[in-house]
Amino acid sequence: MKKIKLLVTVLALMVAASAANAAETIGVANYKKIESEYNYAKQVYKQLDDKILELQQFVIDKDKQFKAIESPIQKKNFEEKTQKEYKDKEDAILKLKISKQDQIYENILNATKAVAKQKGISMVVDYRVIFVGGTDISDDIIKYLNNTPAPVKK
Repeated sequence: MKKIKLLVTVLALMVAASAANAAETIGVANYKKIESEYNYAKQVYKQLDDKILELQQFVIDKDKQFKAIESPIQKKNFEEKTQKEYKDKEDAILKLKISKQDQIYENILNATKAVAKQKGISMVVDYRVIFVGGTDISDDIIKYLNNTPAPVKK
């Protein structure tokens, strides 16, 4: 009986030690904070906002041109042509947005891996998953990203 108690105690200590080691190697990252403070992401989102403003200006300009047309047939042709141009521009912006968001995500993921490796952290989870414990490395990831040039994706 003493051997079983000793075995159970040793196993409990091993599990506790293992849990303690795991807690030390868990990193926590706030993706939204990282993204909002990442200089390259700010630049990209500013460019996307500019593209959206250009699209809005396109609509305003086309509306003025439309009002100047007198013939119903010309109005119909102009409207169809403008709708196609608008759709093409909108699709291009959406494609660019998705591409840039993927690139930003990849950059953040790679930076997270690099920072985790530097700090000896074996696992990084989103900050919303952990209530207590873990090491917040969000600021370290932001520093890493802002001090490393963003890779150019072709």
